[in-house]
Amino acid sequence: MNLVALQRNQLETARATLATDVFDHLDAGAGAEVTRTESHTSWHRYRLRPRVLTDVAEVDLATTVLGERLATPVLVAPSAHHGLCDPDGEVATVTGARAAGSLLTLSTRASAVFEHVGAAAGGPWWFQVYLTQEPAVWRGAVERAVAAGATALVLTGDTPVVGRKPRLPATRVAAVDAFTYVNLGRHVPHGVDPANAVEQSPRATVAAIAELHDLTDLPVLVKGVLRGDEAVRCLDAGASGVIVSNHGGRQLDRSVSSAAALPEVVAAVGGRAPVLVDGGLADGTDVLTALALGAAAVMVGRPVLWALAADGAAGVERLLRAYAHDLRHAMQLAGAPTVADLTPDLVARPAPAWAPGDRGAGQ
Repeated sequence: MNLVALQRNQLETARATLATDVFDHLDAGAGAEVTRTESHTSWHRYRLRPRVLTDVAEVDLATTVLGERLATPVLVAPSAHHGLCDPDGEVATVTGARAAGSLLTLSTRASAVFEHVGAAAGGPWWFQVYLTQEPAVWRGAVERAVAAGATALVLTGDTPVVGRKPRLPATRVAAVDAFTYVNLGRHVPHGVDPANAVEQSPRATVAAIAELHDLTDLPVLVKGVLRGDEAVRCLDAGASGVIVSNHGGRQLDRSVSSAAALPEVVAAVGGRAPVLVDGGLADGTDVLTALALGAAAVMVGRPVLWALAADGAAGVERLLRAYAHDLRHAMQLAGAPTVADLTPDLVARPAPAWAPGDRGAGQ
């Protein structure tokens, strides 16, 4: 089954399997879902300039990110509460990712115990950090993740507060709160309100990068970067890389798409550190485009959740292998036998729907 057909099948299976409120909780975007929609369509604005008469009988997808040698440049983005999709939660996800030669970034708000995920990983994995209202919560979570084997930290920077999602009812999915406390509950100090303690802190700044370095010896990537100057600010504060992301359209609606932001961020970083990207990467041609524009790797989020809901660890493995197969085919057609051959000259850039400094008509 090709990637597009597989994703369609997994999505429809997830829709039929999950309770409606659970599916909508995972699928919804913020506001009018403008960013949620454009995350996919913005990749289609780019056009490719393939090379010809290049030996592509053998195509190698292997790449190295932060010193980790990976079989594929398609990684699993952090997302919360995988237990909504499968009883084994993130243990199933990391098992599928490992089998496909990929890498999971485990969410602070994981539903599986951190140590269980680390034991199942069988290789490198990263830990995503939310800075919580009560510092003891995020510090305790980070220390446990590092002890469980995490090899890098991914600091989410675009969530000082949670974006409003009008599609969702006022009533929260009950399991979400229960899953949140599976790991974080043990780090709430005695006498502190747990609900407030585990919420994101609106006071977070780039100073947190140094705090994470003081707490661990791991590299820190900042996720949620959509501007070149902000990427530089993060690197100057000690970050080892950035992830271009608009949080799947779940935070500030009408934020620019990752596809639009990626070239500016890559140019500003100037090779100082790896730039990764997530958001709307639906097939191998999208992935090829992102890598050619300068991304060191890409991450996928919701497709992994639908794969997990459809068929657990096997579904995740099947999805990631399908991404790799589709990317390999696109690289053959583009005349690029290795990831290193995916260079900017492969991409033609038409006038984008948005550009830095564009205030729009009548402004």
